[in-house]
Amino acid sequence: MRILHVASEATGLVKTGGLADVAAGLARAQRDAGDDVRLLMPAYRGCAELADATVRHPLGDPLGGGPTRLLEGRLPGTDVPVWLVDAPTLYDRDGGPYLDPHGNDYPDNPLRFALLGRVAAMLSTAGPALGWAPEVVHAHDWQASIAPATLHWWGGVRPGTVTTVHNLKFQGRFSPEVVSQVGLPAAAYALEGAEAYGTFSFLKAGLFYSDRITTVSPTYAEEIQSETGGEGLHGLLRSRSNRLHGLLNGIDEGAWDPRSDSDLHAAFGPRSLGPRAANKRALQRHFGLDEERGVPLVGLVSRLSDQKGIDLLLAAIPQLLRSPLQLVVLGSGDPLLEEALRDLARQHPTRVGVNIGYDEALSHQVFAGSDLFVVPSRFEPCGLTQMYAMRYGALPVVRNTGGLADTVTDVSAGGCGFTFEAVDADALREAMHRALEVYADGDRWTRLQLQAMQRSFGWGNAAGGYRDVYSAAIADASST
Repeated sequence: MRILHVASEATGLVKTGGLADVAAGLARAQRDAGDDVRLLMPAYRGCAELADATVRHPLGDPLGGGPTRLLEGRLPGTDVPVWLVDAPTLYDRDGGPYLDPHGNDYPDNPLRFALLGRVAAMLSTAGPALGWAPEVVHAHDWQASIAPATLHWWGGVRPGTVTTVHNLKFQGRFSPEVVSQVGLPAAAYALEGAEAYGTFSFLKAGLFYSDRITTVSPTYAEEIQSETGGEGLHGLLRSRSNRLHGLLNGIDEGAWDPRSDSDLHAAFGPRSLGPRAANKRALQRHFGLDEERGVPLVGLVSRLSDQKGIDLLLAAIPQLLRSPLQLVVLGSGDPLLEEALRDLARQHPTRVGVNIGYDEALSHQVFAGSDLFVVPSRFEPCGLTQMYAMRYGALPVVRNTGGLADTVTDVSAGGCGFTFEAVDADALREAMHRALEVYADGDRWTRLQLQAMQRSFGWGNAAGGYRDVYSAAIADASST
């Protein structure tokens, strides 16, 4: 099957969160399964060099954003072909994929990501000129959602289209005037289209015009059809429920393997758990904590936001620190939450360590060195960190929502994690206290670690599920 993934980031080229891991991991798994997969993303500064990309095809100036070329390369460390949309006036700049160096949205983000979708549509219809055309276009999140909308409005023979919601909270909503800038007709700005509460929504365009919709866990697929979880789009999602599929994300079990992870201080695995202690000592040393083997170490790697429940952790941790406990945090986000965590570390310098920012190698070390891993999210479409944590022997403490509910079972029900229901600090504290009680039983703790490490979270099942969705999308496209 010829598959074109359209995404704003991919691990190996640029990463701000789990979307990058999913885009790269799914493409690689499908490639390994024999599918003909390409990945399309913007040529941010430095990406062409990382992908060893060369000029493939001039594209003119599709949306008035400046001269545009298509560069072809490989996703680093894989055999997945990558096509980079090279528009220097839009992508070759300081800052990240979405924000400038001061943390503000680029004002031309509508044009930047409309161009990504527009080029995906162009590749789908100009395939013979390039020697390759997709059977299905898979758009990831709002940044890619103009692709299915454009293909719908162009009409004619086209590939099947799929839009995946990685987080419904982020919808790419802009003023109505952008409809003409993104290359869609005025008729697209309608309730039966891309209009959402007086704005033009990139994501709604993808959800409305795609042949099929997927999201990243079965539980989240149910939650987003409710008024409380639907972020204002629950009506549309309910109306398309027969075309909405919840497919649990996988992880790259080759990249996330403590037996061969070069970022760790000591390799270990289910049959050689002993060396794991060296990673805990190294993590304590890195953060300046007391190097106490018997004190439980709690890890957190996250975007720092209320969605992720960081405020719940901040409310719960002072009382938890009355017990022997250490905490390490890696992440960035809300400046108020960042400063609150820094204050906590200043108050408890040998028990709390905080690294504001993101460091891929350090994230691996946190998973390998922590005893517990906390994910107190208010909502969580899928979550990958709890899977990484279990694979590395850190037992998860999570709120029972979305993909967390689909991947973590409480120890009371035969699982290897600790779950809680209510969105409050007391519920989180109670789950943490239960975890600390189990930690005190060393033999039981070791059995739970081994149970967690032996679970499989690879892409195999999801890749098969996506193949079924793609087949349905192709059939839908051919019947319109």
